[in-house]
Amino acid sequence: MTIDPLVHQTADLLQQKHWMLATAESCTGGMIAAACTDLAGSSAWFERGFVTYSNEAKTDLLGVDASLIATQGAVSQAVVEAMASGAVARSKAQVSVAVTGVAGPGGGTPDKPVGTVWFGWSVRGQIRSERRQFDGDRAEVRAATVQHALQTLVLMLQLPN
Repeated sequence: MTIDPLVHQTADLLQQKHWMLATAESCTGGMIAAACTDLAGSSAWFERGFVTYSNEAKTDLLGVDASLIATQGAVSQAVVEAMASGAVARSKAQVSVAVTGVAGPGGGTPDKPVGTVWFGWSVRGQIRSERRQFDGDRAEVRAATVQHALQTLVLMLQLPN
């Protein structure tokens, strides 16, 4: 599936619920926000995007506790959940998607190899997180991350309030 239909579905579902979306992105560097705002009229449902590539940005912009990053690592469940929560808390959105990962080609470790991505979604205060492992080069990992983030968001928005 390409990104465009996912953005249209996201837009329709958010508008039906009168909700706004915020993104908190590390490894994708704003690609999710860019995909959303490529759709004309996105200001009706897209509130803002946080590109928090550095650990300091995660702390400064999203309120992620620096000690959490120090103990768990930036690419972790605890950090992505804090990013998703922070995006909602520091915006006017009711919904967020957050991603942090190792897009490559370097930066991988045995515990977190290249292609490791943690996802976090916050929908009306309910947090869901998931770790995925993607194959491919940097561009392929980032594209797969955007697609998975939006696919899962659509599924979550289709659930009853």
